[in-house]
Amino acid sequence: MIFKIAWRNIWRSKIRSFTVMASVLVGVWALIFVLSFTAGFINSYISSAIENEISHIQVHHPKFMDEKEVQYTLKNTTSIVDNISKNAMVKAFSTRIINSGMLATARGSRGIQIRGINPQEEANLTRLNEKLTEGVYLDATKSRNALLVSRRLADKMKLKLKSKPVLSLQKEDGTSISAAFKVVGIYELGNALFEETNVFVRQSDLSRLMEGEHNTHEVALLLNNMEDLDTVKNGLAATFPETLVQNYKEISPNVNLYESQMGGSTYVIIFIVMLALIFGIINTMLMAVLERTKELGMLMAIGMKRGQVFSMIVVETVFLAMISAPIGLLLGFLTVSYYSSNGFDLSAYGKGMEKFGFSDQVYLSLDVSSFITVTVAVAITAVLASLYPAFKATRLKPVDAMSTV
Repeated sequence: MIFKIAWRNIWRSKIRSFTVMASVLVGVWALIFVLSFTAGFINSYISSAIENEISHIQVHHPKFMDEKEVQYTLKNTTSIVDNISKNAMVKAFSTRIINSGMLATARGSRGIQIRGINPQEEANLTRLNEKLTEGVYLDATKSRNALLVSRRLADKMKLKLKSKPVLSLQKEDGTSISAAFKVVGIYELGNALFEETNVFVRQSDLSRLMEGEHNTHEVALLLNNMEDLDTVKNGLAATFPETLVQNYKEISPNVNLYESQMGGSTYVIIFIVMLALIFGIINTMLMAVLERTKELGMLMAIGMKRGQVFSMIVVETVFLAMISAPIGLLLGFLTVSYYSSNGFDLSAYGKGMEKFGFSDQVYLSLDVSSFITVTVAVAITAVLASLYPAFKATRLKPVDAMSTV
């Protein structure tokens, strides 16, 4: 009986009912959009950092990450590479020589990090060859001491193709050496902090200048599946205990921070939106109770118990949420589906975002569990929002309520 009366009541004042339903619908849609945008924004940063800079796993000398000195090289690179090559969980890898030095031109000098790479390995790992905006990749030129610089660094140092800046670097014995390099390509990654401080050269050229027997400082790995991260890391650490094996979370505190905050931020956003929605529903349902004061008094006068009146108001509110929430979820799903494929354009803010490694194209992302969480949150919100209006209705005195004009 309560359900039947409640269902009829919500259609007696269509404007009021549609107001509640519209607020729930818009609130659910907005919540889905904000959650998916936040997840997509953070995921784009993490994906970009993994793809372009840190990969999933890196292997170093135990002291290299703390001191970044050239003498802290891997002594068993061949064994490490052989082990990785046979691992089916590894998608790609690259060995690197890392040397902190100076880049000098007629316009001045600047501290940089010189990355000596195997061109083919690096292309497989980070697709660096696809990030060139001018010139050619390192494996497409026979020029000795070929150099790749970023567009930002080229603009700051007034470099262009065929320019010959001087790189000063440390040899493995600690002495310094300088050599002229030829700019053969200019790249863009979309991360200003990385681009302004990193240049790429062939591993063979850098190794020759450093004159060291063991020059490899870093081996970076990209996996086929993120689920294999701990398995591969622990396997390498056990096989090569004399090395330092780290995953991307340990290498980059920023990435770890963003990833760890994703779960917490989801609940904070849900709480804020649902809190605003609660007040909207309370306001409308309280107005509905006050408008029906005389009617509610009559119902109680003919025998409806206060508990039944309470239940009727709660059921009305839940019905309104049950009608509008699925529509909001559907609109949210369609919005996420569209922007997950086409991306949300933030190019107007691109320069500011690139400075910190964020993409100007955000692809919305939201998993099924988040939709379930939103559904549960809406149900709880509807019940909570109905309690005060329902309690207010039960406080009415039949005689006074029936005499209300």
